[in-house]
Amino acid sequence: MFALVDGNNFYVSCERVFRPSLNGRPVVVLSNNDGCAIARSNEAKALDIKMGAPWFQIRHLEESAGLVGLSANFTLYGDMSDRMMSLAAGLGPTQEIYSIDESFIGLVGVRDVTRRARAIRARINGWVGIPCGIGIAQTKTLAKLANYIAKTAERKPGSYPEDLAQVCNLAALPASDLEAILMTTAVGEVWGVGRRIGLQLQEAGVNTVLDLIRLSPSTVRARWSVVLEKTVRELQGQSCIEMDDAPAPKKEIACTRSFGRPVRDLGPLIEAVSEFAGRAGEKLRMQHSVASEVQVFAHTSPFREGPKFSKSIVVPLRRPTADTSALVSAAVVGMRAIYQPGFDLIKAGVMLLDLVPDNIHQCELDLEGDDTKDRTRLMSAMDCLNGRFGKGTVHVASTGLDDHRREWGMKQERRTPQYTTKWAEVPIARA
Repeated sequence: MFALVDGNNFYVSCERVFRPSLNGRPVVVLSNNDGCAIARSNEAKALDIKMGAPWFQIRHLEESAGLVGLSANFTLYGDMSDRMMSLAAGLGPTQEIYSIDESFIGLVGVRDVTRRARAIRARINGWVGIPCGIGIAQTKTLAKLANYIAKTAERKPGSYPEDLAQVCNLAALPASDLEAILMTTAVGEVWGVGRRIGLQLQEAGVNTVLDLIRLSPSTVRARWSVVLEKTVRELQGQSCIEMDDAPAPKKEIACTRSFGRPVRDLGPLIEAVSEFAGRAGEKLRMQHSVASEVQVFAHTSPFREGPKFSKSIVVPLRRPTADTSALVSAAVVGMRAIYQPGFDLIKAGVMLLDLVPDNIHQCELDLEGDDTKDRTRLMSAMDCLNGRFGKGTVHVASTGLDDHRREWGMKQERRTPQYTTKWAEVPIARA
């Protein structure tokens, strides 16, 4: 048995925790540089605002429909996610955090799971302020489908039985009731059925989840793929996707950003790639890996008129490392090598390549002295301080000293305070 705990309109819900005045209003959260909608409240969805809609195309709804557009506040969302996931873990003995707002829970040995799920949901809503849907079933794919039903039943009364709203346990339904629900659910709502496969299924007369379940797995494999065959088996109650308590380490780690405005000078570009390399280094150490190469790139906007520029370079490291100083130095060398004046650069990034576990050491003659242990302690101390007091609290000097004067900084004109991670921005309650 599995449960999927999923925060409703997560980014918007995080904002509403600290700004109750947003409840009942159409709200969208915008991507980096306030480009397009990456989260929508139910009220915004009712205005037919699509995911990914450019802000300049929907901005007129501010006046006509009271739409509120907010810059993404990822520091806030990450902290709220940690709080939510720690409570969701109380639902069962194992947990797999699938995304910032989704978590699979293994339910082996858990009794009265529906009652327990409702209690956990109420705790998350009461202690963190995030409403969520919980889907329960025999497989991950069915749990994902149950979660969709739980959230849809709450958002659209009448679409599904009222008692399935918020928490839906498909395993507890009589066969006739389950069949009726699957018959009214479009095949495109199944986890793993993308738009292209969904259209192919519909052309073959497979329009509902029940239609898909009734297909022979061998037929699905022969006509479509092994992946879709696993999906069908999961829908039929055969678990093919196990819990992943420890995701495999990434083979590459990247940190890239679009700038708030075009950058022409080398100085701001060095600041940018220095910060990107530092953040990538944190992720590298988090998964206990070291990098052998650093790739740096920069380019102009493909949509703006003017001279075009797009270059990248791979800088090999003398030895695999996770030391921020070495990674930043390589990134700066790379940026100096590819930089050319006269171009309005709009994006740059750093990618760490050829990653290996940090317990694999390259042996060589010790001609310069080995301070690896001291550097490792220094990196651990830096990560600890940044984890406690916020990202960027301790950083290399080449990233710049004044956040407010960075030419390459993202455009975030509508960002709310980082309520839970910065003392200066903690909300003050007055009687």
